[in-house]
Amino acid sequence: MTEYIPLPGSERSAAPSARSAGPLDAAAPIEVMVMLRRRAEVPHELIVGPETISQPELAQQYGADPADAELVREVLGRHGLQVTAVDLAARRVTVTGTAEQMSEAFHTELTRAASPDPATGEAVEHRHREGPLKVPAPLDGVVVAVLGLDDRPQARPHLRHAHAEARRISYKPNELANVYRFPPGTDGSGQVLAMVELGGGFKPAELKTYFQSLGVPMPRVTAVSVGTARNHPGEEADDEVLLDIEVAGALAPGAEQKVYFAHNTDQGFVAAVSQAVHSTPTPAALSISWGAPEIFWTEQARLVFDEALADAAALGVTVCVAAGDAGSSDGVDDGLPHTDFPAASPHALACGGTRLDADPAAAEVRSERVWGGDGDGATGGGVSEAFRLPVWQDTAGVPHNGSAPGRGVPDVSGVADPATGYEVLVNGRRAVIGGTSAVAPLWAALTCRLVEALGRPLGMLHPLLYAGVTPGHTSRGFREIIDGSNGAFRAGRGWNACTGLGVPDGQELLAALRELMPH
Repeated sequence: MTEYIPLPGSERSAAPSARSAGPLDAAAPIEVMVMLRRRAEVPHELIVGPETISQPELAQQYGADPADAELVREVLGRHGLQVTAVDLAARRVTVTGTAEQMSEAFHTELTRAASPDPATGEAVEHRHREGPLKVPAPLDGVVVAVLGLDDRPQARPHLRHAHAEARRISYKPNELANVYRFPPGTDGSGQVLAMVELGGGFKPAELKTYFQSLGVPMPRVTAVSVGTARNHPGEEADDEVLLDIEVAGALAPGAEQKVYFAHNTDQGFVAAVSQAVHSTPTPAALSISWGAPEIFWTEQARLVFDEALADAAALGVTVCVAAGDAGSSDGVDDGLPHTDFPAASPHALACGGTRLDADPAAAEVRSERVWGGDGDGATGGGVSEAFRLPVWQDTAGVPHNGSAPGRGVPDVSGVADPATGYEVLVNGRRAVIGGTSAVAPLWAALTCRLVEALGRPLGMLHPLLYAGVTPGHTSRGFREIIDGSNGAFRAGRGWNACTGLGVPDGQELLAALRELMPH
C-alpha cells in the first residue's frame, strides 16, 4: 500500500463561477509538469547582483540533481506514469499518463468543469480539481510542485482599448523614446528581448508594414513554441501579442525578439518563463504582460514561478511585468486591495501606468499623472499578501498591510492610459491600445538599450534603482508622478503604490547605473 504525503502549497480552490461539465474520461491522456527541488539554494547575493552566473554553473550548482529525476521516474513509473522529458537546469520533469493514473499517483479527484476565461469572459471547458495534492512518500521533499492536473485558464492580458468617442492623445511607440529620454546612440543591438504570450500570434508581413510606417528598422522576431502551443494569429489575444512586439520593436529595433507561445494555464505560464530564462543566448530582458490576482494562484505555482524569476536574476535577465489594469482591487470584487502576480514577485520589475500629455517632437511633458479615476481602468499597485517586504525596499516607505510588511508594487511606470495610448497595427487595422501591458515591453526595450550601453547584463535592477530611496525621495533616473490615485492608494513624492519610483529618464538612469555598478 502506497503511503502518501501532502504536497505543501498545492491546495486549490474551485475555479470562480465554475460549473460541472460532466465526468472526465478515465483514459484521457494528461501531461503534467513536476518541479524538483534545487541542489542548493541560490545565494541572495547572486540573485540581487550585479554579478551574474553562467547557465552551466547555475545548472550544476542550483539545478536539480539527476538522482532526484531518476527517483521520480522510478516512483511514478510504478503508478503507470511515464517521464517524457527532463530539464535539470530548469528543474522541470514532464510526466504523461491517463487521468485515472494521475488521480491515483497524486491522490486527487479530477473532473470536467467550465469556467469563465479571465481574458475573454467566455466559458472554457477544462480539467478541474479542488483541495491539496499528495505525493508518494519517497518523493516527499523531492517534488516541490505538480502543475497541469487542473488546466483552467490562469491569466489575463493587461491591455485596454481606447474608446473611439473619447477625445484622446496617442503616440507612436518610438516617440516615447524622446519623452522618456532613452539613451541616444543605442537601439538594443546585440541583445535578446524575450516575451511570453499565452495565446494569439503575429504575421511577419504585418510587422513589416507596421515598422515601415514608423520608419523604424524591422527587428528580428522569432516565434518559439512551448509544449504544443504555437504562434497562432487570428485569435483575440493577437492584440496583446502585437502590442508587445510593436512597442518593444519600435523602442529597441536592434534587439532580437523571441516570442514564447504557451497555453494559458499555470503549467504553460511557468514553462514559458523557465524556457525563456534558460535559453541560449541568455536574454537581456523578459517582458510579461499577463497576470492574475495573487489569490487566484496556488502557493506551489507562485513558488516555482518566483524561483524561475530568481534564476533569471542570477543569469542577468531583467524581467519586466505588467502590474495590472484594474486598479488597487486588481478586479477582485471583495472590497479589498489586491496585487497582481507575477508582478508582485520581488524578482519582477513591476510596471505601473500613467496618463501622459506630451509633445514628443520637443521632448516636452505637459502633464503626467496616475492612470485611473475615470472608470476606464487604472494602474495596478499595492502591497503583496504573498511576498514579504524585500530588503531593498526597506527604506522606500511601503505601507504595511497587516502583521508582516509586504512587497510594494509597482517599481516603475510609463504611459498606460488607453486615452493617451499607443498606436499599433492589429490584423490590418490601426488601433490605439493602452494598459500596463504596454509598459512592460517599454521597460524591456529600455533595459536592452541600457545593457548595450553598459556592455553588461543588469539582471535584478531593484537594488540599484532603490539605492538611497527614502519616503518622499525617489531615485536618480526617475521623474516622480505625484498626482492621482488607483483606488485605495494615492500618488505622492518618492515611491508610491500607484507608479512606484516614477517614469524613466533614460539618460539620467544610465549615468546613475554607471556610477553604481562596479567597473
